[in-house]
Amino acid sequence: MHTRLALYYRRLATRGARSKADRLLLAFLVPLGWLYGCINFVRVKLYRAGVFSCYKAAVPVVSVGNLAVGGTGKTPMVDYLLKQQLAQQRKVAVISRGYGGEKGDPVRVVCAGDGPILAALQCGDEPYLLARRNPQAIVIVAPQRSAGIDCAIKTFAVDLIVLDDAFQHLAVARDLDLLLFDSRHPLGNGYLLPAGLLREFPAAIQRADLCIMTRYNQQSAKPLACAQPIIRARQSLAHSAQDLLGHDYPVEQLRQSKCVAFAGIANPSDFFTSLEEGGVRLLATLPLADHCEFTPHVIELIKVMAAEADFILTTEKDAVKLNDEMFNIPCCSFSLTFEPIEADLLEQKINFLFA
Repeated sequence: MHTRLALYYRRLATRGARSKADRLLLAFLVPLGWLYGCINFVRVKLYRAGVFSCYKAAVPVVSVGNLAVGGTGKTPMVDYLLKQQLAQQRKVAVISRGYGGEKGDPVRVVCAGDGPILAALQCGDEPYLLARRNPQAIVIVAPQRSAGIDCAIKTFAVDLIVLDDAFQHLAVARDLDLLLFDSRHPLGNGYLLPAGLLREFPAAIQRADLCIMTRYNQQSAKPLACAQPIIRARQSLAHSAQDLLGHDYPVEQLRQSKCVAFAGIANPSDFFTSLEEGGVRLLATLPLADHCEFTPHVIELIKVMAAEADFILTTEKDAVKLNDEMFNIPCCSFSLTFEPIEADLLEQKINFLFA
């Protein structure tokens, strides 16, 4: 029931009303969205007026965030930044609030530069995934981001801080604000939460330094009206999948096999479509809610779906919460590659922070 409601809401908030019932629901929710937007508008004004304090770090801070909740590609973007900065011999830390992880100490080190030292269930799937893909990086979970930054600077002497999902986290000053949009529907249905996906009124875009249009495709991209520079970025699945024991399976093998797929992300259909566009034939699919908990009931649903399959396919974000003993056939995940088209502009903006 929770998954069906989540998927229905995502469709309504992204594409708008399709029926009389949808329109009635939006008529009730839109005023609540305006109230939510006004509260956030006042909050921003109070920070700008100095009524609320703002922490200033001793090293450059890059914020990665969005205006519309979920599914804009923040994790692939942060992963790309970590790889680029590590390649330039900079010591970089990502600070996350650890959504979906267990409650624990105010500051938890997920990765100290030698791979993850916490499990995904402890710290959240996204921080764990970033730590696993970038073992040389510093990854910290801290709901109060300033405390995480202090730890990164004092304990690990980092050169750069990347704040994950922080466009609305105004308690920390940033030197570069990256604002991500899904290029297919940048503002969703145009309404604020809970009637739509927007966290703030669209005028908030002016706070950003760069707008990044993710999942860019010339045929499906919608224009975004803003004065900020825009970077377009593509996202694509890797050419091989990896099972829960670390064995690789090329896409060519999966194309010749019977596969099923599940995904507990903001837009499960995007994952299924990417597989099919890559030539993978799917016998069945199971969309799950974002940050889904893999209870015995959910695992049983996947097993039933996969009764006639050779492979179970899922996202890398889901796979970090699974183990090989859960299934009797290979469960493989695909990593997602982030490819900015105007990569030089992004690199210039970051290098300017060290000039």
